Amino acid sequence: MLHPPSTGSSALSYDDAILSLLAELEASNYQFATPNRSTHKLVSQRRPARADHLLTDVFGWVRPFAPGLLPHRLERGLQAAGLLTASDGQLRSCLRVGRVGDILIAHSAPGAAGESAVFLGPDSYRFARFLRQTLSGTPVASRALDIGVGAGAGALTLLSCGLAETVIGSDVNPEALRLARLNAAHAGFSLQTRLASGPPPAPEAFDLIVANPPFIAGTSGATYRDGGDRYGAALALDWMRAGVDRLTSAGRFILYTGAPVVEGEDLVRTALEDLVRRRGLTLSYEEIDPDIFSASLRSPAYGDVERIAAVGAVIEP
Repeated sequence: MLHPPSTGSSALSYDDAILSLLAELEASNYQFATPNRSTHKLVSQRRPARADHLLTDVFGWVRPFAPGLLPHRLERGLQAAGLLTASDGQLRSCLRVGRVGDILIAHSAPGAAGESAVFLGPDSYRFARFLRQTLSGTPVASRALDIGVGAGAGALTLLSCGLAETVIGSDVNPEALRLARLNAAHAGFSLQTRLASGPPPAPEAFDLIVANPPFIAGTSGATYRDGGDRYGAALALDWMRAGVDRLTSAGRFILYTGAPVVEGEDLVRTALEDLVRRRGLTLSYEEIDPDIFSASLRSPAYGDVERIAAVGAVIEP
């Protein structure tokens, strides 16, 4: 887990170490698509890090490596910033880096737990793709909000694809906000951030709001996973209800989430249809993937759930 210092010169070294890492990976044309946890665990254990695949092994698969194997300045900077851990004479990165579209995104290494862990995974890629597809050919948003910005996949998709002029990212996790700003800075963008659970406090209004909320039922203690009640759908619905009140008259809210299906009923779709009916709004809804996170169905919290679908929703006036 990352524990960055918050003040003083050591804080500067933490930021500089991450920016230096991203610059090194960019110069090396680093490519890594972040897989799900089970795939990562399986593949990462197949072999130790090798010099001919060093950067991908260390910062993608997060394999342990021998001290001195990385470029000296990079390794020294990461150690000084507390971003490498040592065990049994080997080092391991506390960060993993994936590329989403053209953007490198630093986030927590697998195994990080607790409220400060910062996620990137297959849902981030589906979210980014849904944003590109939904907003293709539409007017550029002047002011956009990414609720639960995490490491920044959604916000940076909006900025890098020219879909929004100004983007604000909100998150309850200060470490996520910090990494999102650093990822944006490396990519050449300015990302404003707000510490908030859901939309930041009024009176800010937005002509575009996007969200990829946590949607797993239960209380794991990881803010990027726990979606609350209603089989993990409560948080997504809370964000949507709060967010539509913060839209401008011509605004839209784009949601990517996981939807529990119980006896054939998509509970997210049912709730959103009720919301738009009561508010006089319009809804477009798409099932992107019919079956994700199937292993979660083994949990008692999902005893009545047939499947979890990846869905995309757009609500407009």
